[in-house]
Amino acid sequence: MAGAARQHRVAVLALDRVIAFELAIPARIFESARGPDGVPLYRVATCTVDGGPVATSTDFRVAVDHGPELLAEADTVVVPAQQDDPGDVVDGVLDPRIAAALAVIRPGTRLVSICTGAFVLAAAGLLDGRPATTHWAYTERFARMFPQVRLDPDVLFTDDGDVLTSGGVAAGVDVCLHLVRRDHGSAVANAVARTCLVPPWREGGQKQYVATPGPDPLQGGSGTAAVRAWALEHLDRPLPLGELAARAGTSVRTFTRRFREETGSSPGEWLALQRTDLARRLLEETDLSVDQVARRAGFGTAASMRLHLRGRLDVAPSAYRRTFRTTEPAPRRSPDGAPPRTPRARHAGTPPERTREP
Repeated sequence: MAGAARQHRVAVLALDRVIAFELAIPARIFESARGPDGVPLYRVATCTVDGGPVATSTDFRVAVDHGPELLAEADTVVVPAQQDDPGDVVDGVLDPRIAAALAVIRPGTRLVSICTGAFVLAAAGLLDGRPATTHWAYTERFARMFPQVRLDPDVLFTDDGDVLTSGGVAAGVDVCLHLVRRDHGSAVANAVARTCLVPPWREGGQKQYVATPGPDPLQGGSGTAAVRAWALEHLDRPLPLGELAARAGTSVRTFTRRFREETGSSPGEWLALQRTDLARRLLEETDLSVDQVARRAGFGTAASMRLHLRGRLDVAPSAYRRTFRTTEPAPRRSPDGAPPRTPRARHAGTPPERTREP
């Protein structure tokens, strides 16, 4: 098949009592990634430690076509969560059958855990000295069992290059999208997110404890959605709170209260997040200099943008661009920064109604 040689091979290890949702995440996300020619960029297959069927967390079993030999051929191995007991781990010791299966993985293969799958990687000694996370309900147990691992209990996922771990349930979607973005750039990852109807970006530094959104006050035209949509079109200019409140036809105090009810954050926090997201996309998809990106995103100076990117993403703009730049450079822009006249695929980025991610 044309383009098959470029496919990245992903092996998903289904252990007994695997949680069905987490088991399906890698295939759903990675198999949705397509190159410019429409060819799938990943090939995903599922295996068990002996090639036989395994029970899931629900009322059905999974029959697979592969045994542990699949792990020896993979470029990325994903270990999803198991129901109840986090992994076949007793007192920090891994079930010998699972240990034997993991032993066939080639050095340099990328390893990913979803939720309590981190217990399996840790018990195999694959997380020693590395940052890792797992579902918040199991972090205390994990810390006691694996003190040699640098546990971060709050983040959605950790990325230590060839080893990545994620928190529970939807954080598995986040880490898989993050890998698509890392492998093939923002445009491909955003297209996958749009196909799967999930947010295109929730950076790993976000807390696992998700705040419950406030009531939706959009009824009767009292919401701030129109102002937010307008602000997203004018991020390159100063947006003082008084001007935003005036556009909403309310006092600053009322506007601030309604804004927080709708988005879970203050106007200033929300604007900082949107500007950071815009800067991130410009770094990924354009040849604009860091100074130009800073002005376009409304930070004013490169120094200000660096502070915001380091605070939210813990990375400098140039390092972020090297990591997440799309595999094919965007067409060159005119000296004034205007987009080229040649048609390009529409960017599947943050829609105007998107509220702040927790």
